[in-house]
Amino acid sequence: MAARSLDAYLNSADGLARLSAHAGRLVKLQRVFEEIAPSFLAASSRVANFKLGKVVIHADSGAVAAKLRQMLPSLIDEFSLKGAEVTEIQVKVQPTHGAMQHKKPGQAPVVGASAKAGLDRLATALPADSPLKEALGRLVKRSR
Repeated sequence: MAARSLDAYLNSADGLARLSAHAGRLVKLQRVFEEIAPSFLAASSRVANFKLGKVVIHADSGAVAAKLRQMLPSLIDEFSLKGAEVTEIQVKVQPTHGAMQHKKPGQAPVVGASAKAGLDRLATALPADSPLKEALGRLVKRSR
């Protein structure tokens, strides 16, 4: 049995042909979106779906989504000028894994030598049973 290309396989059955055509439309809409949207917004959002003239765009953050929503009328016009039959755009916040960055656990705070000395003096001036004294002591010990 000869090896067939992935494209030939996708186009062989009705369901797969429709899926392939839909994926092709999404790729084209994404390229148009990257052309018409400001680059800082296009880098933080992507075309997620298209159905009956409605484009769904996923934004990495609420701020990006808000800015895109402000631009909806002009984006719809620009899509139309580029030949896409877009009548509505819906923007949803869907952060990508790369957009969700968390602070690494266990990072020691960076405190300068003079600040360390000042915190240490403050800690020694506090009462022995003070929770602040304990916290300042831990901060001074953990800091780089």
